[in-house]
Amino acid sequence: MTQGRSIRLFLVDGTPHGLLTAEIMNWTGHVLTGPRGKLSELVQRPECGRTGVYFLVGPDAENSARPQVYIGESDDVGKRLKQHNRTEEQGGKDFWEKVCLITSKDQNLTKAHVKYLESLLIQQAQKVGRCTLNNNTRHDYIGLPEADQADMAFFLEQIRTVLPVLGFEFLRDASRPPSRDTVEGLAGDTSEVRESPRFRMTLPKHGITAYGQETEGEFFVLEGSQARSAWVGPAHGYQRLHQQLCEEGVVAEGGDGLLRFTRDYAFSSPSAAAAMVSGRTANGRAEWKREDTGQSYGEWQDELVSEAAGADADES
Repeated sequence: MTQGRSIRLFLVDGTPHGLLTAEIMNWTGHVLTGPRGKLSELVQRPECGRTGVYFLVGPDAENSARPQVYIGESDDVGKRLKQHNRTEEQGGKDFWEKVCLITSKDQNLTKAHVKYLESLLIQQAQKVGRCTLNNNTRHDYIGLPEADQADMAFFLEQIRTVLPVLGFEFLRDASRPPSRDTVEGLAGDTSEVRESPRFRMTLPKHGITAYGQETEGEFFVLEGSQARSAWVGPAHGYQRLHQQLCEEGVVAEGGDGLLRFTRDYAFSSPSAAAAMVSGRTANGRAEWKREDTGQSYGEWQDELVSEAAGADADES
């Protein structure tokens, strides 16, 4: 089984919407986050005087389906945040509503470390494609010894682990995890990736067939699946998602008037996946059917819950 992780969260002022710190056991990193309205309190914290990387996060006015993010580094994060708090005319940034900064508890992060880490973070955010980056350019920083590069790669993975816990999803990889067979085939690795049976969704009238699978709590539409070429339903939040995936090349024209998924893509729910395939809102729990038995996604999930509840009852 996959090993669990322990993350310690602390509400600095005792409220869920105030300042928050986070730490992972056996990791030297320290995370501090809070809303822009609490910036005057945040910059007084000792962490803000250290060397670190930070994220400014806010809505994207042109794309409600994703946040806008600026990734930066400084050897005095508090000073940089004060500069960013100015108006656009004064050289600041107006878009952001939340800030998250990562420093080191042992204060061993140097300017060279955070410049390299900033480069990795921007590269990762661009690769994942879950946000609109506010950074104008990315500078590839390679002036770091090999051992330090390995340390920063580990540091990056811890950041990617803790950020979703705090509600920041923009570094979470949208690619599909390796299958159970692949994971168990690795020497010395006994991890287990929970993977559902394959599901199929069909729209016979339009000649559409799509395939999906739930892995690690996300519903993936699989590469090669077909989808409606345009949104045909009433205006909805999923309509912007449909447009976004077309713009990003996640789906592309297949030559038959339909779109095809160019890669596996993760959706937050089977209904979001079904909406993308059908070009209208859809109940994914009913639309997706098991490829082997014809059982709906909802029926399959209910069966899992019933089996788990029955097993608990037997044990007690």
